[in-house]
Amino acid sequence: MVDGDTSPILTGHPVPAISLSSGTSQGRPKFIPFTDELMENTLQLFRTAFAFRNRDFPIDDNGKALQFIFSSKQYISTGGVPVGTATTNVYRNPNFKAGMKSITSPSCSPDEVIFSPDVHQALYCHLLSGILFRDQVQYVFAVFAHGLVHAFRTFEQVWEEIVTDIKDGVLSNRITVPSVRTAMSKLLTPNPELAETIRTKCMSLSNWYGLIPALFPNAKYVYGIMTGSMEPYVPKLRHYAGDLPLVSHDYGSSEGWIAANVTPRLSPEEATFAVIPNLGYFEFLPVSETGEGEEKPVGLTQVKIGEEYEVVITNYAGLYRYRLGDVVKVIGFYNNTPQLKFICRRNLILSINIDKNTERDLQLSVESAAKRLSEEKIEVIDFSSYIDVSTDPGHYAIFWEISGETNEDVLQDCCNCLDRAFIDAGYVSSRKCKTIGALELRVVAKGTFRKIQEHFLGLGSSAGQFKMPRCVKPSNAKVLQILCENVVSSYFSTAF
Repeated sequence: MVDGDTSPILTGHPVPAISLSSGTSQGRPKFIPFTDELMENTLQLFRTAFAFRNRDFPIDDNGKALQFIFSSKQYISTGGVPVGTATTNVYRNPNFKAGMKSITSPSCSPDEVIFSPDVHQALYCHLLSGILFRDQVQYVFAVFAHGLVHAFRTFEQVWEEIVTDIKDGVLSNRITVPSVRTAMSKLLTPNPELAETIRTKCMSLSNWYGLIPALFPNAKYVYGIMTGSMEPYVPKLRHYAGDLPLVSHDYGSSEGWIAANVTPRLSPEEATFAVIPNLGYFEFLPVSETGEGEEKPVGLTQVKIGEEYEVVITNYAGLYRYRLGDVVKVIGFYNNTPQLKFICRRNLILSINIDKNTERDLQLSVESAAKRLSEEKIEVIDFSSYIDVSTDPGHYAIFWEISGETNEDVLQDCCNCLDRAFIDAGYVSSRKCKTIGALELRVVAKGTFRKIQEHFLGLGSSAGQFKMPRCVKPSNAKVLQILCENVVSSYFSTAF
């Protein structure tokens, strides 16, 4: 299809575009058909979720939204088909603006910023635009929690420059894209009063706590995907949000949407999503605790509360009984449709011997060890992992980027805590009998994980769609190279 085959095999009509997955799991993106029906499904889900969100957090009709959205370039495949990330295909679809008009506040940022070829310049302009319309901002949005945290970490570094832009009414020289510069210059006039307000707000904050409501006094909530691999960013996002509610975005993937958040007042840790039955045909493959044997998939009405399943999707874009790789837990039912809680990605598993640790297990281990670090007023900025089999026996290697320096004893404690926090019986027994080696904590230099993001952006990933790989596979050689080249210290566990 990418090469131009228009045979009606997967879809009745030729596909108008191809979506690229983020590619962070295996190191390369997947090609996924994007159809008009999939676009309409997207708008249907957005309308449904907005109705529930607006009921709990009503927004002003004349308000705006600070939306950290980025549309990377599409390219034309050898077969003449436009190819881009899923978010790019949505934002560039001619029906997007009209479909969203009635259900969302207009973005603070001009279109030229959203479609900027330079994501760094776009982010700066998003922040500047939001502040120029600060009293009108009703909510703050990015597709992923990582994007929100990255945006406000960036603000910490550039806020004085933004204040100068506002005071003088002249855009920073860092903005060099002509279309972006022209569009932003139209918004700017000298405003010393606003500049002084922002300066005073920033100077009065303690460690940037409550930054978002300080900048946007009429914002009702902060919105984005905050479950799964985004959960580690929630504490930092909550720090920035202060008392503002964090609302979890809906449940979907590059392959298509699945469920809407119909209970937006629930915290990200408790968020559940109600399956919208007509977005596709959904089946659920029971997850065996032993991993042995293959269960048969069950339908929407046959799932059981409290059980875990892998999602299987047949949709309007030509996917037939496609295993999504997501493990979900059925929490209950909304009317007659299941409400799901995201648990983890099934294929992101740390395993050497008889051990099986999922992305969720890794996350819990890092959270446990990070508590020791927080006693020193230091936080884990980001993390990943790798199965190192260059030694015998193989061992888990956990990569951390941290916000400050501390002594070796603290980091050794953190390393031991990471090791002890993996409570899978297969792992514990393997560690005790030395068939799995001592866990290794590798601390990397500041900016390492940003280099990884730059790598994926260079491959064509959208800044808004980027997800940090939590378990680096051997096929992800470049990411592993970036991590290993930036290790500044390492520690081996003495917990067993």
